[in-house]
Amino acid sequence: MSAALDTTTEARAHRAVSLETIGMTKRFGSLTALEDVSIKVEAGTVHALLGENGAGKSTLVKCIMGFYQPTSGTVLVDDHEVGIRNPRDAHAHGIGMVYQHFTLVPSLTAAENLVISRAHPPAVIDWRKEMRGLDEFLSRMPFKVPLDVPVSSLSAGEKQKLEILKQLYLDQHFLILDEPTSVLTPGEADEVLGLLRGMTRTGDLTILMITHKFREVTEYTDAFTVLRRGKMAGAGKVGAVSVDEMSKMMIGDATIREGAARTPMHDQPVVFEVAGLFADGDEGLPAVEAVNLKVHAGEIVGVAGVSGNGQSELVEVLSGQRDASDGRLFIHNKPFVPNRDHMDRYKVFGLQEEPLRNAAVPRMTVGENISFRIFDKPPITTLGWWLSPGPMRARARELIASYRVKTPSTEELMENLSGGNVQRAVLARELSSQVDVLIVANPCFGLDFASVAEIRAQIMEQRNRGAAVLLFSEDLDEILELADTIAVMSGGRIDYVVPAAEADRTSIGRAMAGH
Repeated sequence: MSAALDTTTEARAHRAVSLETIGMTKRFGSLTALEDVSIKVEAGTVHALLGENGAGKSTLVKCIMGFYQPTSGTVLVDDHEVGIRNPRDAHAHGIGMVYQHFTLVPSLTAAENLVISRAHPPAVIDWRKEMRGLDEFLSRMPFKVPLDVPVSSLSAGEKQKLEILKQLYLDQHFLILDEPTSVLTPGEADEVLGLLRGMTRTGDLTILMITHKFREVTEYTDAFTVLRRGKMAGAGKVGAVSVDEMSKMMIGDATIREGAARTPMHDQPVVFEVAGLFADGDEGLPAVEAVNLKVHAGEIVGVAGVSGNGQSELVEVLSGQRDASDGRLFIHNKPFVPNRDHMDRYKVFGLQEEPLRNAAVPRMTVGENISFRIFDKPPITTLGWWLSPGPMRARARELIASYRVKTPSTEELMENLSGGNVQRAVLARELSSQVDVLIVANPCFGLDFASVAEIRAQIMEQRNRGAAVLLFSEDLDEILELADTIAVMSGGRIDYVVPAAEADRTSIGRAMAGH
């Protein structure tokens, strides 16, 4: 009995598998999304998959998982070639994936989510037996979640843990994690990654992690692979290659703009004030509750928080896309209503998250989109109603050149531009006049390094010119880099405000978690 038990324990302790792709290529018609990519993830390691938006990371993991069939190339698990026609085949070889967005059923309990995730759950569930099995399973796991409460009542960190536990419950020992910390507080992120790394160290797990956060790469991974434009751009052991070298692999020959230096500002007046603001969400429930904020001239107030805590609704109220149920807005101590007339009068500009959806018309031209702020003013409009395309295109060409928007012409449809160039085009429109108030939401989400550096430098330059900047971002590193003052939004409220010079990740993380 003892020998059998030891054999079982030993087998359980060394179930991590290696995975290798050889010559992985995927074409969609004339587009080559992935070309001859060969990587090897050693058993019992955490391997980072790096690359900018559109570099081929998602295509690669979808080929591994069987969502796509590669044009050519093979997958090896523990040095044996395997055929993966669909996700079920991937699961049969011990390969599971935890997606960036939750796939749980909110109305069901954690236990119910685990049981129904099996390929063949019983038609009639013996819950006494199932709970015994789940308790035994959790006793072997490094972290736990409450099994008997609806998933909707769990924190973001608990939901992410449950997503990971679901894959382990299904006996997957090679996990692909897609931006696993994007919905976590800093403390939750460190806890989850630390525990997962512990499981790789004991031989229980192998992890391939897609991430854009170099801090996570340097602290929690063993090796890395970089993709650029669908091809291998580099690989190595973490610690043997610097972060700067990894960055260069990711961006190639692209020129990265130097960040603007922060100009000291002292005793500046309050320009923008949010006073006792309330707003409901799409379901009619409170989303923004009693929010008070003041932004001085030449100040960036960074609003941090885990996604879903009212930031999107607050941005929509401030930009006139959602009605407030109570509260007031002021600019230079005068009442402000977020409509076109007041935004023009008080020089309020903004950069929305996902600008192609929130701040642009995809089927209109680049020139037309850039002209939204001035289309009804001379010289574009004369006699109060006559629109002149010539001056509109001339002004658009100036801004396209000034903001380095890559587009064939002013007549190109906005939807045909890359994400970074859509962002630059909107910036050109929003920053081409004097700015007194700038409201920015997740301005760099999904963009390449060069675009990120450009946009952050533009935001800092507006601050240095005296603009009051309200920056909403789910990227805490971005907040820490840019903000003069940090406010944390949790549960629709802002109860924690601190000068950036006095801020620390631990305190911010606790505030983000509602503590």
